[in-house]
Amino acid sequence: MGGQYRITGDRYPRMRRPRRRGKLVALTVASVAVLGVGGWGTLQLIDVFTGGGDSASAVGTKAACAAKATPAAAPKALPVPGTITVNVLNATTRGGLAQKTADELKKRGFKIGEVANATKEYDKKVKGAGVLLGPATALDSSLPVLGTQLAGAERRTDPARKGAVLDLIIGDGFRELTKKADADRALTALANPEPTPASKKNC
Repeated sequence: MGGQYRITGDRYPRMRRPRRRGKLVALTVASVAVLGVGGWGTLQLIDVFTGGGDSASAVGTKAACAAKATPAAAPKALPVPGTITVNVLNATTRGGLAQKTADELKKRGFKIGEVANATKEYDKKVKGAGVLLGPATALDSSLPVLGTQLAGAERRTDPARKGAVLDLIIGDGFRELTKKADADRALTALANPEPTPASKKNC
């Protein structure tokens, strides 16, 4: 061969194939994308089976808290004041207190039985606002209703007591009956208790 392209010397140039760097880059990007999509899908599955990132115990706790906030029982069937007879007994040294208290209770709808001084068992022995005394059957019925009229009064039952009549025994700490508006609100709350909210500490 001669002319312009004549090869001289004892070495021949090597003919290399051009490197395909573009394909390698494309394959690398595609691999990263596939791994990313696979990882995202795995996280979604984990979320589904664990309740959106919450552990199984946390999900169970939330369900329990929701159940606690749901009213579990219907309003209590309590006796109305007009069906409750009350003996008003004065255990203090202040005269006329039993009659005055009985008159106020009558205005509020209660039936009044005996109005007198307290028996020897209680006379001058009641230091608090008063004692509400009734039969064992009155503990969760008529005694709480009467209790709304004298906040702070002690409630007692006598298993041997017959009938349904209650005693309101006035003590040294007595000043007056609970204000009527407050007593009415207490009666409403007693008949229609609100559900107890779930504890913030546990829910």
